[in-house]
Amino acid sequence: MDTLIVDRDGGLVTVTLNRPAQLNAINRAMSRELDEVVTSLEHDPAARVVLLTGAGSKAFMAGADISEFQGVTPVEALDAAVEALDPLAEGQGLHQVTIAAVNGFALGGGCELTQCCDQVLASEAARFGQPEINLGVIPGAGGTQRLARLLGLRRAKEMNLLGETVDAVEAHRIGLVNRVVPPDRLLAEARAVADKLLARAPVALRMIKEAMNEGYDLDLPKGLAIEAKAWAVAFSTDDAREGVAAFLEKRKARFQGR
Repeated sequence: MDTLIVDRDGGLVTVTLNRPAQLNAINRAMSRELDEVVTSLEHDPAARVVLLTGAGSKAFMAGADISEFQGVTPVEALDAAVEALDPLAEGQGLHQVTIAAVNGFALGGGCELTQCCDQVLASEAARFGQPEINLGVIPGAGGTQRLARLLGLRRAKEMNLLGETVDAVEAHRIGLVNRVVPPDRLLAEARAVADKLLARAPVALRMIKEAMNEGYDLDLPKGLAIEAKAWAVAFSTDDAREGVAAFLEKRKARFQGR
């Protein structure tokens, strides 16, 4: 691939956004390659955790490649937004747990990409923002929608309307990231989180993610119904029987993902 580096280590798949000279800005080629990777992961039961990061030390993804904006018609802009949204929406729905390791700027599409991930770790040097308003446009890959669901409407409006960035500490305070770590520890800490996830029961992880994502925008009774069905699926697995047996026998469980 030209814009991504994909590495496999057992159940962990690491995807590195690889346009460091352009601060890993997303262009059409990267969008297409992300879509290819996400599609392959949808049909890969051996892949259990996906780690996303950016090449270099300056950026996770500094938004869209603005050089592709000139001369774009409204119809082309709509097509580009749909093209960008597809891999993000599909990525959010992946059965694998996704982790973003944000090593620098996560702006525009970069910030939107982190909003699709299940866990976000940020370097102390990271900065987040939706600066599209400064170009006279608006977020086009979920920033007006996912961000409000994550932060609440007023705080998300502030980020979108003012177009200002926040540092990693503030991003943690408002709930945009899970934890902040020193730059030289970012990938090691992300890998440590991945290792903890890889030790958990795979089906149960998937059921938790699906139940929470599907029930988030529903009223409580409907969400609880989704949870009950997911609980029943998890309870029916060999892993559930192994987990109960390991607990009673005071030993470490050996989960097999079935």
